Formats: sequence, C-alpha cells, structure tokens
Amino acid sequence: MAIPASSGTYNFLPSIGEVVLNSYARIRIKRAEITEEHMQNARMMTNLLFVDWSVDIPNLWTIDLVSIPLVTGQATYDVDPSTVAILDAYISTDNGDGTTTDIIIYPISRTEYASFPDKSQQGRPTVFWFDRLLSPTITLWNVPDPSQNYTLKFYRAVQIQDANFVNGQQADIPYRFLEAYASGLAAKLAMIYAPDLEVLRTAQAEKAWQKAAQQDVETNVPLYLTPGISGYYR
Repeated sequence: MAIPASSGTYNFLPSIGEVVLNSYARIRIKRAEITEEHMQNARMMTNLLFVDWSVDIPNLWTIDLVSIPLVTGQATYDVDPSTVAILDAYISTDNGDGTTTDIIIYPISRTEYASFPDKSQQGRPTVFWFDRLLSPTITLWNVPDPSQNYTLKFYRAVQIQDANFVNGQQADIPYRFLEAYASGLAAKLAMIYAPDLEVLRTAQAEKAWQKAAQQDVETNVPLYLTPGISGYYR
C-alpha cells in the first residue's frame, strides 16, 4: 500500500478573521451567531492581547536595528514611538578608510544621568539614557565631539503591528505563535461572552504562551560573563 504524500507546502498562516472565528468557537459561539459587535470586540481584544505580548519582551520577530548619525554637541535624539525597549546599543566610528569600529555602550537610569556633574562634556559616548516618554528620546554621555564621525546603532523591540480586519490581513506574528494567539484571544473574549469558561481558557492561553515563548530564543548561544575593564574606553 502506497503511503500518501504530504502536502509539500508551508503556507498555513490564517488571516486575523479566521483566527477570530476559531477563538469564538472555543467559547461556544458559532459562526452564524457572530455579529458586527462580536467582530469589533474581537479587534479590540486582539490588539490588547498584542499589547500584553509587547510587554513580555523581547519578542524576537519584532527586533530591528536603528542607525542615527550623531551631531557634534547634541546629546539627545528622538526615538520612534513604536519602540518598546532598547536592547543593545553601540557607537560606530568611521575610521576614514571605509571601515568602522564598533564599541558597545551601556544603559543608565534617570538618576544616574542626573548625577553627572558635567552633562555637556564631549567625547566618545559611553552610556545612554532611554527616556520612555510618549515621544521617547535617547540621551548620550559623553556628548559627541567633533574629532570623529559617530553613528549610534541600537537593537530595539518594536510593538506588534495593529490588527485590522480588512482584506484578509494576517497578524504580525510568526507561525510558532498562532496557537498562543488563538488561545489568548479566546480567553479575552470569554471575559465578555463566556465568563464560565474564562478560567479554563485563561489557563490554556497561559500554557500556549509559555510553550511559544520558550522557543522564541536565540539557540545555541553560549553565555559569557566578563568583568568590566576600565581601559576599554579611551
């Protein structure tokens, strides 16, 4: 007997609307019973779910690299408001021969920045303060000096894109998080439409999230602990 062939495809990525229908099914609401109000609540709950996930950083698929050319004497620079957190930052110095030298810089708190006696001191930046305002900023110390061409580069976690129920739009999540999405949305919808199922669906959602989050890591990366060396900065 011949063994049936598998599909040979990897295209399973349902639209937001399809996931919503599945989530409603999990709280015993049939497709024929779904109204416009159901869909409006599902859209709001989907986006609130993504807010929850954005807080549980880092979500690897949301990380990108930002480059900001530095200006002599300017300490503070605007940061895109979609930035949830700055993960790693470094100063890239143009060597003038087509090459660059990258030196990592470290985060400090508002209190630490406030403690610096000379905030206008110029030199190669060594630390940064990320001020998480509605319009966030990043402030460097030392303040860039004119001796070099510096570029600030940092990896950031970006908020998950909005979920809109139009034109078969897909959620801004990877394949491995689809079950966590459907389970999490079902739990949030149960708060409104099926309170008797809320505890069960919440427990299932948390389990699905934990499974997905455990796999959302950089694999086979060793951990090195190295003491700070004062001579690292000139």
